[in-house]
Amino acid sequence: MSAVQEHIPPETPDSKAREVQRLKPGAIGLVAVLFMAVANAAPITAMTGNVPIAVGFGNGVHAPAGFLFATVVLTIFTVGYVAMARHITATGAFYGFISQGLGRVVGMASGLLATLAYVVFEASLIGIFSSFAKTTVELFHGPSVSWIVYAVIGIVIIAALGYFDISVSGRLLAVFLVSEVLILGLLGLSVLFKGGGPDGMMWGSLNPLSAFSAAPSDPKAGVVGSAAIGLFFAFWSWVGFETTAVYGEESRNPKKIVPRATLIAVIGLGIFYVLISWLALAGNGASQSIATSRGSGAFDLFYELTARNLGTWAKFVYETLAVTGSFACALAFHNTASRYLYSFGREGVIAGVRHLGRTHPAHRSPHVAGLVQTVVTALITVGFFLFQKPTKAAPDVAYVHLYGLMAIMGTMALLIVQTICSVAVIWYFHVGRNHPETANWWRTFLAPLIGALGMGYVVYLLFDNLSFAAGAAAGSPVYTAIPYVVIGVFVLGLASALFLKYRRPRRFEHAGRLVMEESHER
Repeated sequence: MSAVQEHIPPETPDSKAREVQRLKPGAIGLVAVLFMAVANAAPITAMTGNVPIAVGFGNGVHAPAGFLFATVVLTIFTVGYVAMARHITATGAFYGFISQGLGRVVGMASGLLATLAYVVFEASLIGIFSSFAKTTVELFHGPSVSWIVYAVIGIVIIAALGYFDISVSGRLLAVFLVSEVLILGLLGLSVLFKGGGPDGMMWGSLNPLSAFSAAPSDPKAGVVGSAAIGLFFAFWSWVGFETTAVYGEESRNPKKIVPRATLIAVIGLGIFYVLISWLALAGNGASQSIATSRGSGAFDLFYELTARNLGTWAKFVYETLAVTGSFACALAFHNTASRYLYSFGREGVIAGVRHLGRTHPAHRSPHVAGLVQTVVTALITVGFFLFQKPTKAAPDVAYVHLYGLMAIMGTMALLIVQTICSVAVIWYFHVGRNHPETANWWRTFLAPLIGALGMGYVVYLLFDNLSFAAGAAAGSPVYTAIPYVVIGVFVLGLASALFLKYRRPRRFEHAGRLVMEESHER
């Protein structure tokens, strides 16, 4: 069993690498890593929740072209990302990558921002899980109880699963993921076999140039189509695919598994999203798709199409899988957030959080970090329940406020980190001149440069359309605080890193330097 070791620069007095606790090595293979990353992206939640917004208020019937554009940009970003992953295996993926590329100061700030993203994502998904669960239980004539009951149940089960061996979560996520992909696949095939709906197959929806077209405006309803909204929600649908690198330490061969899983995830999700969004629109027809997406029952873009093409039983299955799919996504983000917290604790850079770096003696899971993540999720969830009252415009607090606002905060933070990571790849290979055998003009320079520009553009879209993305939750004080929290966390990370650099230089040397021995250059 190889130990995790710190790479300490030669000038550091403590030149001897020290052993620290590590996660269970070889616990999962390519399929399990892939399932957990794709579960983070939550295909059924992304399609059911995001496509109607993109169609009704974004690029209209050209939403599939928006997903195609996002596929291209994210695939290009991934080229540089996996080049880094071939040489550096760190549990705090972005944290480790950026620290190695742009230095410890930027690395710590980016790592803290990425941690914020993954921490709030679990709370966000608990929100949509609670909303889906409450609606589905009542649909089947079950008891009518508050959404907080389902939220607490979800948080407790996820905490228990995260406590055990990572392979347990991997198997459960595989079952949920395969099920939701199957129902979406059956829906797509049903449209294909029927030759589409009233407007046929609507091939024009796949024209890449149409990604920048806007949905028709409706002055009477006060609706103005915006291609930027469509593109943003397309990119939002991929959040989580990059978490493959987080599981490198626990995978059997991270130098091969992580790059392969990442590329398969981003390209596979892209093809799937393009096809399913296109077939859903073709099945409903152009005018019906836009009308449904702008109505109060926007999810019927998928629900009712499923009932018409496959039967009422399939609609019930679809709605049930929407519940399990959102739960699986929350579980996957819990695992990711726990590992980011664990990576900070294990390095011992920040005083007071070293216990986060402990692993369970039997399961080798980050059980302390997992417990902390559970507590934070519970506090956020209970906070929304106690202090965010339902309004006429947003009666569903769990969905509109908890899910929507925490997703916006996390997405904003993560897109900024992805942009910085692309720059770090260029710096690592071409300025730092590491691994000349890997560096080339496309893989480690032009691809990450295009990725950085693409991610930066999406960040701009989010800031420029923040109130629309928040929807009915835009009146919440949490909405107002989002940009300040995100920017504040990054500034706090910079300040903390600079403090350590000049006041605690020995600790500072450890920042972002914990990597797997067999993957790190000596």
